[in-house]
Amino acid sequence: MFSFESRNAFIIGAGQNIGRAIALEFARRGARVAVADINRSGAEETAQLIIAAGGKATGIGCDVTNENSVREAVDAAERFLGDIDVHMNNAGIIHSGNPEDFPASEWERMFSVNFFGAVRANAIVLPRMVARGQGYIVNTASFAGFYPYATNRIPYAASKAALISMSENLALYLLPKGIRVSCLCPGPTMTTSTVGMKPWSEKVIMRGPGNHLDVRSQEHAARVLADGMCAGRIIIPTHEEGFDLMQRHAASPDDFIRMKIEEFARGASGLPGR
Repeated sequence: MFSFESRNAFIIGAGQNIGRAIALEFARRGARVAVADINRSGAEETAQLIIAAGGKATGIGCDVTNENSVREAVDAAERFLGDIDVHMNNAGIIHSGNPEDFPASEWERMFSVNFFGAVRANAIVLPRMVARGQGYIVNTASFAGFYPYATNRIPYAASKAALISMSENLALYLLPKGIRVSCLCPGPTMTTSTVGMKPWSEKVIMRGPGNHLDVRSQEHAARVLADGMCAGRIIIPTHEEGFDLMQRHAASPDDFIRMKIEEFARGASGLPGR
């Protein structure tokens, strides 16, 4: 069983929303936390919330699209914490639009932050964990990477699917070496991540993972992740129903896609309550 007590946790993308809730939850369970974010003031605010609650934390600026910035953030975290026991890649961006309107540069931007941001950080942190024979890598993906539904944010969905695949293959390689791996997959969660989201199309229909899925809180996502890590889970969805949908998709991807097309044609958006 994994425990957060006296662990050193470094979380990139914890200046607000789910990342902040996760940092607070890790600290509540006894971890010392280095909070990193492209918005340094947000990272410092998260750290102050932890300190005010009696924990130990620091805020660090970090741009995951810049390798030097990531390396400097990792080094700053280690100066504050010591060796990093838990490293979490939570930085991410989202957008909306029809696929014919996304330029290649938007695909590159989406992958540079959502996928290669994790790759850049892992490239620095992972060799140190392998040398010590212990550690924990955590990545944040999405239900959008589980099965097809996100027709209005296909580059985003593809980047999250890549994160899930990377996490599963890292687990296959790293678990025998003493390094744990988990991948948080949020379903509908109450965040402000879509505020300021750039629309690439004038007419775009928002699609969701299923109208039977309720909207959960950020704190719920943080608790589910922490509980799942303690239990040794690799893929950790915020809604267990996600596994049922994955199984339906895996049984026949063709039938699943046709079913989704029929649902959309009937006006079912897949958004909670609609």
